Amino acid sequence: MKKLLLIFGVLAFIFASCGDKKKEEVKKEVEPVKEEVKVEETTTSADGKDQQLAMGEKLFTEKTCVACHVLDAKVIGPSIKDIVKIYDEKSGNIVKFLKGNSDAIVDTDPGQVAIMKANLDGFVKDMTPEELQAVAAYMRNAAK
Repeated sequence: MKKLLLIFGVLAFIFASCGDKKKEEVKKEVEPVKEEVKVEETTTSADGKDQQLAMGEKLFTEKTCVACHVLDAKVIGPSIKDIVKIYDEKSGNIVKFLKGNSDAIVDTDPGQVAIMKANLDGFVKDMTPEELQAVAAYMRNAAK
């Protein structure tokens, strides 16, 4: 009887150990599942442009550009229409000017330029390139 129990125990051990090997083999054969994330485009190019114009208008107001510039009249600085017209005629870059990387081409009076530089340093220096592009896009769109 002891022999029978011993044989039964050995067979149980063999079956149990073979089962573990198969589980390990199955685990090795199974490849990790790669989850594919589908990103939907939520904005069309028209929506993106509308968002850029809205951001430009908001920044133009918040950064107090409106204190000196209005659409079609000279207040302290030239009108938005005049700025866009002259930049278009002279192939100027509004964003480069706002960054301080080009000279003023609309109002070149030294006193006025000094005021503009002070304002740009105070209001515009922390704006990202995207925000500056948005302001320029807003100005061009408003001047149409």
